[in-house]
Amino acid sequence: MLRSFAKTALTLALCVGAQAALAQGPEDQRQQLSEQGWAALEAGRYADAEQSYEQLGKLEPGIAEIHVTLGVIYFKEGKFEQSATELRSALQLKPGLPRVESLLAMVLSEQGHFQQALPGLEKGFHQSADPELKRMCGLRLERAYTSMHDDAEAIETALELQRVYPDDPEVLYYSSKIFGNEAFLSAQKLFQTAPKSTWGMMAAAEAHESQGNLDQAIAEYHEVLKLDPARPNVHFRIGRALLARGTNKGDAKDLEVAEMEFQRELDLNPSSANAAYELAEIYRKQGHEEQARKYFQEAVDSYPAFEEAHVGLALTQLETDPVSARAHLQKASHSILRTRWPGTDSPRRSAHWATWTNNGKPWQNSRS
Repeated sequence: MLRSFAKTALTLALCVGAQAALAQGPEDQRQQLSEQGWAALEAGRYADAEQSYEQLGKLEPGIAEIHVTLGVIYFKEGKFEQSATELRSALQLKPGLPRVESLLAMVLSEQGHFQQALPGLEKGFHQSADPELKRMCGLRLERAYTSMHDDAEAIETALELQRVYPDDPEVLYYSSKIFGNEAFLSAQKLFQTAPKSTWGMMAAAEAHESQGNLDQAIAEYHEVLKLDPARPNVHFRIGRALLARGTNKGDAKDLEVAEMEFQRELDLNPSSANAAYELAEIYRKQGHEEQARKYFQEAVDSYPAFEEAHVGLALTQLETDPVSARAHLQKASHSILRTRWPGTDSPRRSAHWATWTNNGKPWQNSRS
């Protein structure tokens, strides 16, 4: 972040034109210092640039651009107090200097003076037309709100940053920290205030499941059902955990009970596309194509955008109803097809896939 800031600050110094301001003076000493300082600044020799511009500042204390440039140099050297002093002097001399107010706010934020920095950061983020300055102010505004424990504003800023800069790695990194911290704090409060509630135990079960602690997860999910036997998605989650545990351990009993849990989920919640899909997959792998087709169809009916279910349904129709199979395959993305097909079907079906045509052309090449 500091490297990006230094780049932005250097650009600002170039834009305000310290060298141009001094070029109007007749004195050879001023011109020489200006040229030496500017060359050092552009080359990244900040100690040399500082020396030249400090001398210029003594000779020409009324030129605001010199103060801005010194503010940039001091910032790069980590001399934040001196940087803030120079930028304030520049604003006193020439209040209309572009972007200096935002630059000062960023310096103040580096000092930890978040309350003082807030107005300038907010202005730079919400009003600046310069994408890089807007981005830098936004990142510091995000940090300022977090440090001031204003979580709602921090989250709002993070969301806006992601909207404006959706592919920026730095924006995504800091936003993920804010979202992750907020999720952690919410979960922590839930565990502290209502650990034995339905929601507290659901959160604990999901945490165990995400960490691979499947035995604990299954036990917690059963505790949830004791409190609320009709709670949607709990049987599905038990079935999913059993399926994972049974697959890892090669335990046929777990796989059998998982099938029962998915069926219980559908009995309670007939629109559960996930439970229907898992049942369909179990039956398909067992070779029970009629049953698999039935549940794949239920999954698609409940959730028409379920790409994996469309592919699964196509697999069961490929030999008996190729027209319908093609229609379902066309609803799935190529990435799903590439990951879903290999290793799951007979050589005969693989041959069907390899020769699948549409007006004489390979199907995968015929899609627009």
